Amino acid sequence: MPVNGLREAFDAIASRYDEHRRWIIPDFAGFYAAAVRAAASSKENPSILDIGAGTGLLSEMLLQVYPAAWITLMDISEKMLEVARRRFKGREGVRFLVADYRGGDLGGPFDIISSALSIHHLGQEEKRELYRRVHSSLAEGGVFVNADEVAGESEDIHRENLAAWDAFLMEGPLGEAEALTIMERRGRLDRMDKLSVQLGWLREIGFSRVEVDYTNRCFAVFTGRRCRREK
Repeated sequence: MPVNGLREAFDAIASRYDEHRRWIIPDFAGFYAAAVRAAASSKENPSILDIGAGTGLLSEMLLQVYPAAWITLMDISEKMLEVARRRFKGREGVRFLVADYRGGDLGGPFDIISSALSIHHLGQEEKRELYRRVHSSLAEGGVFVNADEVAGESEDIHRENLAAWDAFLMEGPLGEAEALTIMERRGRLDRMDKLSVQLGWLREIGFSRVEVDYTNRCFAVFTGRRCRREK
């Protein structure tokens, strides 16, 4: 989708994004907890880049584990980052960057590069190119954590996963109208790829210790590290 379309879509839901997450994501707590655990660093003050950071949900959880970290929240939506700015008002070591992470230099090197529920909006080649730039922007020994939506490994499995997700939405407190709106937005914006395919891309690019840390139908947390150079 063109950048303006994505920006407008997320600008429109920025004010209620946090409120709805728990009723949109099955096992919200387990999903995000797995992402935080996967972002393991030996440093007390790691440098972190959160791409597609949105309102700062994942960033806040990471800062609870690493309160001395230096963290950059990057997102295409100014309105989403406005919510994040309020969340982290007065907190040192937090930087906000309105940018489209699909192109350009990500900066770094970072000890942790994280992303939650964002990269699935990219096409296949965009994902692969982003993963290359993520690898280049990691410090030696740094970790990339992607907590995201993934496609089922077969068409039948994917249909079953989507049906289970739809049932979760329809049975929740958001109501039928809001659930249907979320499903429509998912069909219009989401471009999920198989977990196995994305793990293969990470290995081809040169990530080491490529691992799956969590799966729950359409949701997965997976990681890769940049190798340390031998001395």
